[in-house]
Amino acid sequence: MVIISEEDVKVDEPPPHGRIGMSTAWRISDAVPVRAFEFRKRALHPGSAIGIHPIIHDEIYYVLSGEGVVHSGGEEQTLTAGMAAYLYTGAQVGIRQTGPEPLVLIIAYPPGG
Repeated sequence: MVIISEEDVKVDEPPPHGRIGMSTAWRISDAVPVRAFEFRKRALHPGSAIGIHPIIHDEIYYVLSGEGVVHSGGEEQTLTAGMAAYLYTGAQVGIRQTGPEPLVLIIAYPPGG
């Protein structure tokens, strides 16, 4: 068992895949030496985005708070708190913050991508 406090893994950085704006990342699973999946929390600050990029595995974006627009395979949908986007292997995906508050996500996917 590994116990991780999110304050121990918190970092302010531009989001991945394009460095669009700023975000706060909690790289929770980075503190686990051997793992079967990645588990991250990320707050996309107003105007920021995880840029569109191909994925080589299934991936989940789960919204804790805020509002955003998720992109997958040329389609876009609005996400709000309590909603999840299940994204499939081979898709071009990304998500951008919309609305007045930061978009806070849990992101989960297998390692290596």
